[in-house]
Amino acid sequence: MAKLLNFLGKKDKDDADSDEQQKDTEAVQKALLHETQQENLQQDISILDDTDGETEQRLRKTAEKEVQSAAEDSLKRLLVVQLGRCPSCGEHLHQQLGASICDACGWHTFDGPSRGPVRVHLRSGRPPIEGERCYVVKDGYVLVLKQDLVVAKVPRDAYDYVEYIWAESEVQQRQKQLNERLQIACGWCNKPTNPEQDGFHLVHVALGSSQERYCFCSDECYEAFRKMYPARVHRDCYERDCEECNLCLKRYGNVAEGLRMLAKDYIAVKKKEKQE
Repeated sequence: MAKLLNFLGKKDKDDADSDEQQKDTEAVQKALLHETQQENLQQDISILDDTDGETEQRLRKTAEKEVQSAAEDSLKRLLVVQLGRCPSCGEHLHQQLGASICDACGWHTFDGPSRGPVRVHLRSGRPPIEGERCYVVKDGYVLVLKQDLVVAKVPRDAYDYVEYIWAESEVQQRQKQLNERLQIACGWCNKPTNPEQDGFHLVHVALGSSQERYCFCSDECYEAFRKMYPARVHRDCYERDCEECNLCLKRYGNVAEGLRMLAKDYIAVKKKEKQE
């Protein structure tokens, strides 16, 4: 009898948890739609006379399939970008830490300040419109937001440019995150590398079908790596200028000064942390 009561009590608790979870799910779904969309949703349901919810469930499954298909397309584009190619025209991307730009077709993506502000500079000398965030949509309109609300919709012929204002605190925070994430280890012995030290090497080489990047702390590690992993795309991959070669899928440009500076800053920060 006690076991039966425990089972019934557990079942009631599970049912209550399930109902609570369902309520939470419905609350989240409603939160994703603003007030006008909620009204339109209820109106569409009433028009379809979907009192039992069957039509909504069927359409929801269709919507989930479309979302999954869109997610696959998005993932494909991100992988193309990761490989250093433009997802629009297939040309090489100029990839910086906060931006990826294709000068062949104009496709680009970049990070903006998360806390703003941004300024939309208007034509004819009128005062700029300032907000916490803005979006430049496909037809050229700029949507300016404050506290998650659109406060201005500016047509393309009414503004000159958008200015993104980075707060010094956010710049410092991003630099800190970068230093914590960036790991520059020797490709052979796995010890920290120093770009200012004699024997440092930064190498772009294709061991397979795509270009890879390696750093080495000394000439000895570099030569040991070369002997162990001869290039497989062509024999002189280690010596050939990447800008003049198209025998592999290139992911990086030929200029490595940016990475050298990052390595220098990263190592300096680590040394400072150890001293403290």
